[in-house]
Amino acid sequence: MVDRLLGRLRRLTYKNSSRVHMQRVNEAFARSVPAGARVLDAGAGSCPYRELFDHAVYESADLQGVDKPYGEITYCCDLRNIPVEDGTFDFILFNQTLEHMAEPQAALKELARVLKPGGRLLCTAPLFYEEHEAPHDYFRFTQFAHRYLFEEAGFEIERLEWLEGYLGTLAHQLDRAAIALPYHASAYGLGASRWLMPPTAVSIKLLFTLLSGLMSRLDARHRFTDAGYPKNYVVVARRLPEPATPAT
Repeated sequence: MVDRLLGRLRRLTYKNSSRVHMQRVNEAFARSVPAGARVLDAGAGSCPYRELFDHAVYESADLQGVDKPYGEITYCCDLRNIPVEDGTFDFILFNQTLEHMAEPQAALKELARVLKPGGRLLCTAPLFYEEHEAPHDYFRFTQFAHRYLFEEAGFEIERLEWLEGYLGTLAHQLDRAAIALPYHASAYGLGASRWLMPPTAVSIKLLFTLLSGLMSRLDARHRFTDAGYPKNYVVVARRLPEPATPAT
């Protein structure tokens, strides 16, 4: 009964600000893509941003290795071995996929291979998020990891910043805590806490649900980035041209 009421309250109050900001950055990236350009959505999953690229030639690649819904995938392949020629694409989307690469450096080098020199890539990847899509969840990335990995793969970073603000990170943590906090007395060991904590947990769950709803809605409107840490980073990078071959 309590879980049903809290679930209803969560649905009324919580707004996933990550999805709001993800939509915004993908819309902005799509506006930079000229008509007829060839776009690869790498790790496309359900292809949620496909419609943003109706003016372009949209193609997708995914291994389809976990049990979840997928869109119409052009290339069912490992992202370390995409079956196209060098420099095939003008732009690449790489959303929420880097953490699922057992060899992220190899995947980025392959994306650099299939992207034209001067082509641009949009990447979003988590710094703070629970394990998901098991067993293919390997890494979380700081801004320094992003810079190192992209530069080593042959990219120049044009933009590297928080996707959400800290209120979005806090909202997510409170939301997860409200769901995970146990009711049953055995979770709290022996002594008085065994009997005091279950009713206290109900109050804490209610408080966390309300706070996560408030923080998530605030973050969807304004990214507070002066303190704390983001849930995700967003990277826009440009493929560097191949070094000139010395004259003989």
